[in-house]
Amino acid sequence: MSGRAAVLAFDIGASNGRAMKAVYENGRLSYREVHRFENSPRETGGHFCWDFDALLAQVRTGLEKAGSFDSVAFDTWGVDFGLLGRDGKLLAPPVHYRDARTKDVLGPALKKMGAAELYARTGNQIMAINTLFQLLALKREQPELLRKAKTLLFMPDLFAYSLCGKAACERSIASTSQMLDPRTGRWRSDVLEAFGLPERILLSPVPSGTVTGALPGGAKVIAAAGHDTQCAVAAMPSRVPDAAFLSCGTWSLLGTELDAPVLTEESCAFGLSNELGANGKVDYLKNIIGLWLIQESRREWRRRGQEFSFADLERLAGEARPLRSFIDPNAPEFTPPGDIPGRVREFCRRTRQPVPQTVGEIMRCIYESLALTYRSALEQLQKATGRRFAVLHILGGGTKDRLLSQMSANSTGLPVVAGPVEATALGNFIIQLVALGALPDLASGRAAIARSEPLKRYAPADTDAWDNAYETYRKILTLRSEQ
Repeated sequence: MSGRAAVLAFDIGASNGRAMKAVYENGRLSYREVHRFENSPRETGGHFCWDFDALLAQVRTGLEKAGSFDSVAFDTWGVDFGLLGRDGKLLAPPVHYRDARTKDVLGPALKKMGAAELYARTGNQIMAINTLFQLLALKREQPELLRKAKTLLFMPDLFAYSLCGKAACERSIASTSQMLDPRTGRWRSDVLEAFGLPERILLSPVPSGTVTGALPGGAKVIAAAGHDTQCAVAAMPSRVPDAAFLSCGTWSLLGTELDAPVLTEESCAFGLSNELGANGKVDYLKNIIGLWLIQESRREWRRRGQEFSFADLERLAGEARPLRSFIDPNAPEFTPPGDIPGRVREFCRRTRQPVPQTVGEIMRCIYESLALTYRSALEQLQKATGRRFAVLHILGGGTKDRLLSQMSANSTGLPVVAGPVEATALGNFIIQLVALGALPDLASGRAAIARSEPLKRYAPADTDAWDNAYETYRKILTLRSEQ
């Protein structure tokens, strides 16, 4: 296909989703948002679930608003899935990764296969939310549901299937599961067998950019990079070989692109993940609790009758005294919904730090802790790969937060390039355009993004103060681990 192409991207995150339409013509890409909607999980049958029917209804609304287009593709968060029965229908609402069913699964599972061995086979940071452990929880609690299942579809593939009736499993989203071999892109039969899970429900993964079906009107359904992080990385506007990326949203995914996975015991101990990118590279990264801490704090204050915009929270954080108290964003108490501000105070109290009291002090603690965690993750990446990074690219909605971008530069000592804001949608677009033949490859799409998208640069500042704060942060994490 050449000349003009119109593509529709559904980028669905843990808090909201949107439909974005792009037109590529004469070497230029223009785009706009055509529909935005909330993603509101709910309790169903004793579990915290995604309201898939409501989300699919919003997708259909987005399709109607978009008008004509040549193709459509979906990207979402990782690890979650739906199960189809023999009649092709969804057996139950997809369960949210924050559901409590996996809270005590990890220990018994790692007695069957040790962490280092499991990591060497699958390459994923070992977290209870991963698909493997969700399936083990399902096997324990609802074995009849697993027996009835014919097909497992990850969330982006489930949306595509619901529109076109063709089931597929895209490779990048499959690589978040703790069940895929990052060297071959195939399922690890030995891992599934060790845990007594049925490989029959898993489809063979297909590469990002595979055309999997069509809508009734003829538009192609394309499996872009189903994992939103991989879409964002696909849009990274960088020609620097030693660049690190930070896909910044509800989760912070900090990593770099490699030609091959790193599967060492050291990498496992660092909690680094090997995920498969849209361009055939390995995206070697660390999963870090990200803007969830700010988003859920805002919701908690709203529940108390206090209304703050994100701009308000950023301003109040900027006005608070710097570098006083820190948390470990990845501590388990910060994962569930609820009183994040209270948990921040309690963490600081237990670790014998000044306890933040005001909204600004709590926000400042969260912001600075994220920036220091980014530095720690970068050091782990450098040690595991032998690389020295020259720049940190911040991608996605988090680039709107100038305070966090500047703190990230200060903490890491690296120049930060922030943008594009719409990295996930842009990555989705260019993967579709390559599949349609409108672009020759992803590299040309990245070059087009670098030419057209506004980028903001931040130089490191106050690095001595941040170096001292980092030493304090490390001591606090050590103290926390000893408690």
